[in-house]
Amino acid sequence: MSTESLHASTVALLTTWQAPDSDQDSLRHTVLAFLGAAPEGCLRRSVPGHITASTLVLDAEHRHVLLTLHPRVGKWIQLGGHCEPEDESISAAAVREAREESGIPDLQLSASGLLALHTHPITCSLGVPTRHLDLRFLVTAAPAEGLPPISRSGESVDLRWWPVDALPENTEYPHIPRLIALAGQPV
Repeated sequence: MSTESLHASTVALLTTWQAPDSDQDSLRHTVLAFLGAAPEGCLRRSVPGHITASTLVLDAEHRHVLLTLHPRVGKWIQLGGHCEPEDESISAAAVREAREESGIPDLQLSASGLLALHTHPITCSLGVPTRHLDLRFLVTAAPAEGLPPISRSGESVDLRWWPVDALPENTEYPHIPRLIALAGQPV
């Protein structure tokens, strides 16, 4: 695929996405305006900011969430990261990132797809302060006997399954519980 198709898929998704509230709708419009001015805005080389794709990974029964202890953030957060020029779409980038960071090959994008948007300042792999405009998706692991085995990547300090109603103390609040609630699970 190409940078253009990744950009186009992100614009198309955000154009039709029904935000869960007015704050998310306002952020949706902001991200669309950014993409209108930044043809390479889906790639990390866009210094003023760039789109990232992350995923809330739930087990097949939606009773457990897979979180990573992020080395820069220092908290338990959802999986995800930068888009690559080879990604066919923004949702494909999210699923690829989840597979790479979890070691779980059989992850499926949920029919609900995009859960939320988030923006945050960060010094990422560019080495300079920038801004991530994060699209947060829901993916589900295939049914398995017990929880699917995981394999921590070098991008994580730790990686664990947590019951959705018993998150660790240093979870990124309120974002992770909100994502779980948007996925339809009580926290």
